[in-house]
Amino acid sequence: MNRLRLALLFLLSTFFVFAQEHQFTRQDSLRGSITPEREWWDLTYYHLDIKVNPDNKTIQGKNTITYKVLKNHNVIQIDLQPPLRIEKVIQNDEELKVKSDGNAHFITLSAEQKENSINTIEVFYNGKPREAVRAPWDGGISWKKDNNGKHFIASSCQGLGASVWWPNKDHMYDEVDSLLISVNVPKNLMNVSNGRLRKVEDHDNNTKTFHWFVNNPINNYGVNINIGDYVHFGEKYEGEKGTLDMDYYVLRDNLEKAKEQFKDAPKMMKAFEHWFGPYPFYEDSFKLVEVPYLGMEHQSSVTYGNKYVNGYLGNDLSGSGWGLKFDFIIIHEAGHEWFANNITYKDAADMWVHEGFTAYSENLFLDYHYGKKASSEYVIGTRKNIQNDRPIIGTYNVNSEGSSDMYYKGANMLHTLRQLVEDDEKWRSILRGLNKEFYHQTVTSQQIEDYISAATKIDLTAFFNQYLRTTQIPTLEYNIKEGKLKYRYIDIVEKFDMPVRIVIGDSSKWIQPNADWQTMDVEGSKLSIDPNFYVNVKSL
Repeated sequence: MNRLRLALLFLLSTFFVFAQEHQFTRQDSLRGSITPEREWWDLTYYHLDIKVNPDNKTIQGKNTITYKVLKNHNVIQIDLQPPLRIEKVIQNDEELKVKSDGNAHFITLSAEQKENSINTIEVFYNGKPREAVRAPWDGGISWKKDNNGKHFIASSCQGLGASVWWPNKDHMYDEVDSLLISVNVPKNLMNVSNGRLRKVEDHDNNTKTFHWFVNNPINNYGVNINIGDYVHFGEKYEGEKGTLDMDYYVLRDNLEKAKEQFKDAPKMMKAFEHWFGPYPFYEDSFKLVEVPYLGMEHQSSVTYGNKYVNGYLGNDLSGSGWGLKFDFIIIHEAGHEWFANNITYKDAADMWVHEGFTAYSENLFLDYHYGKKASSEYVIGTRKNIQNDRPIIGTYNVNSEGSSDMYYKGANMLHTLRQLVEDDEKWRSILRGLNKEFYHQTVTSQQIEDYISAATKIDLTAFFNQYLRTTQIPTLEYNIKEGKLKYRYIDIVEKFDMPVRIVIGDSSKWIQPNADWQTMDVEGSKLSIDPNFYVNVKSL
């Protein structure tokens, strides 16, 4: 195992901290389930209005939360993680009673909550948010300085939760319809957040407030602040839905490097609009924003810290050579605009919907720009990063992700599925269809599985159970004797009978193994499986 692979596995494994025998707590349930204090109201609008104090690493301000009442109830759950604290909660000019249970805060509402009414609460808070230990895997706020000694600050909170730095309804199932984020910072700095910049206010106390508006639904961890001595450049991209603003914010000293490296951004957009359909957030623009950590998929404000080199910090995670043809962070994190930000999981257990498709997007970028052979060699090369330690799908209702294999096992599962579809245009129509069918929605894995089964006209129940819900890789067991091939699958779930392409002698053919022995006449004595299928082979 080379040093790069060890480093990758370490980084991924630190992001997924639950062991299989992990004992979940009440806090896990309060965070990961749709509690009675969450289900009765639907988010419609946030106005997050905060002041960031870099010198003492504090945040203070309020979140104004607007919601629609789905059914009558008088207790609302808002999440905020210590050491941040809620100062007070106001509705209709009345301060409300707050009962805290760890990270969950239960607010008793005095006013009647009439069904279908639209109401608002204001949550005031302050304190020192958790400082990121090793962002983005162990997130929070990164308080750094650039080479010129100026503050360089950014948020990252996937998995950990957006409530690590601002109060909100911290569950993925309910996305806010739109968002205004107002961030006050020292006058010599700029804040870049999601959406479009509405205005900048200058204040007498040597600060500025930047007001960013998000016109589309957005998940909580996709909301971000990025504060630094930024300079801006940009371009217009003529895309499938018209002219898209592509804006780039980088540290002042890195402007020339960024102008060269960010040429991958329009190449990314061209490839992904081809494969996945129109960029989902034209109204909010597309941005790349430099940050003091590796990067994250914050919606319309993708963060970048790959040191202006190709590959993953200059390394090819596939070992094929193709991984050095593109900047990993630009391609991977921007791929999440379709799978994570457009199509978003409802429960963290289904995170493969984000990471599997987006890891797969890396080789589709190569497919578009370098051809099918390049893309196949890349995705097959990433198999060495697969551990098969735990199932890809995690435990539901406790904010528990599955194995980090959701990245490259997920990608290889999808690459295998492409072989079963055979027709590349049909496969492309399925990927585009997913983004159209589930446009700006939160989903379950089962919805994605059912859609693909229906679109392919193949019952993929056993296929998805095999790759998503077990750690076993299908193994084709066979022998060839006197012109007879005898074969079957082992290490499979019930009813698994995936067709596979094999090569014997000079001929290539399809077979459809299952758990029972089958035989066929063949010419040749050696068998190999098309490497595009993620299947093991065992000769008896």
